[in-house]
Amino acid sequence: MAITKSPVILTHFEELTDPRMERTKRHRLSDIVAIALCGAICGADSWADVERFGNEKIDWFRTWLPLEHGIPSHDTLGRVFSLLDTKEFYHCLANWVASLQLDLQGQTVAIDGKTLRRSFDQASGTGALHLVNAWASDLHLSLGQLATEQKSNEITAVPRLLEILAIEGAVVTLDAMHCQKQTAEKIRLAGADYVLQVKGNQKKMHEQLLQLFIDYGDQDYRGVRRHVTVEKNHGRDERREYYVAPAPPKLSEQWRDLRSVGMVFRYRKSGEKLSEETSFFISSLPPKVRSLAGHVRNHWSVENSLHWSLDVTFSEDQSRLRKGNGQEIAAGMRRLALSILKRDTTLKESLRGK
Repeated sequence: MAITKSPVILTHFEELTDPRMERTKRHRLSDIVAIALCGAICGADSWADVERFGNEKIDWFRTWLPLEHGIPSHDTLGRVFSLLDTKEFYHCLANWVASLQLDLQGQTVAIDGKTLRRSFDQASGTGALHLVNAWASDLHLSLGQLATEQKSNEITAVPRLLEILAIEGAVVTLDAMHCQKQTAEKIRLAGADYVLQVKGNQKKMHEQLLQLFIDYGDQDYRGVRRHVTVEKNHGRDERREYYVAPAPPKLSEQWRDLRSVGMVFRYRKSGEKLSEETSFFISSLPPKVRSLAGHVRNHWSVENSLHWSLDVTFSEDQSRLRKGNGQEIAAGMRRLALSILKRDTTLKESLRGK
């Protein structure tokens, strides 16, 4: 059977170092990566599933892979991926993203963490894997990830993730945990803008913003830009009121390139249940309320477009891969598979349908 040219995406994984001894190799590393990626795209959520998928599709695989020794066993898959260097793997993913030549100018890049709940291992005393993800919401693309053992370690992980991402021109959004001066500095040094939520962890600034908008309210919000959105879906009504003003000089002096501050009032009605919430944010963007409202709203797309899809379509929360770096590599494969599926426009179907 004639072998056709391999997909271009696999060329970005050619730099991966094969961790196996030469005499033990029966399968090419590039073949193993190709089979695992295709398995991830088709919903295989364990190495045994990848092996089953490979054997079912072996005739198709052989049209573009030599597979001299057939499909690798699930033990081989698990062993190889547990030994791969995660930094090299992330670098390969970054090369693929760079090859897309994306224009991130003005695009929301939401950074948020997700815990793989079943990835803990009591026998070895290893906690659940926690990944910090960078998601380009409008482009439907995972730009990168970084592992940390605990959610509390996100604060130190985000600056490290920012160092490996190419985000020039983007607008990086982060929740209140990451409202840190070092993080704002890193984002600006990378050539991007920031929108950071403010809550009780920045107590003094939170109190300043609260008083600022109380004062504006007493003046009927003169000098403040306002934007209102209303959404109705799944039996729930939600109204959001956004208020944006120039950053006070005292705050601008303390935060790198701070230009605007904002308040969001959310009103939700679901059946007979009512809820209200007020939150604040700071940004390096100018005080243009519609633009800032879009970025604030887009930040939460990381929950639905990335985290929810990974759990519902790829069963990530149920993954029990625990050996070595295997769980982290598999998580990267799932994010790559999700990006490919979401960006594909040749088939009008749900993710699961594709």
